Amino acid sequence: MIVIFKYIIPKKYSGLTVFPFIFLKNKKSIEDTCFLNHEKIYLKQQAELLWIFFFVWYSIEYGVQILQYKNHDAAYKNINFEKEAYKNEQDLNYLEFRKTFAFYKYL
Repeated sequence: MIVIFKYIIPKKYSGLTVFPFIFLKNKKSIEDTCFLNHEKIYLKQQAELLWIFFFVWYSIEYGVQILQYKNHDAAYKNINFEKEAYKNEQDLNYLEFRKTFAFYKYL
């Protein structure tokens, strides 16, 4: 379910996915199919990890990455969930053929 609600989304970002919702900063983002595909990949990841485990894993991995890179952007881009989403966002058929727990291959 897509919800337009800009107040919970950090300044540098256009969207935030918390299963089963995709929160968008503005209505224009609905037209960006690659961006929406990126967010839908998160929905799949979160469903596979029963939501809470996704955020625990994400937080731990971000913590490890920030210690390694000492830079938010580098740490963020190197989280396995982000790698999967960025690599496959332009493939609009990706979710049809995506294997369960596909994010493991980005570790």
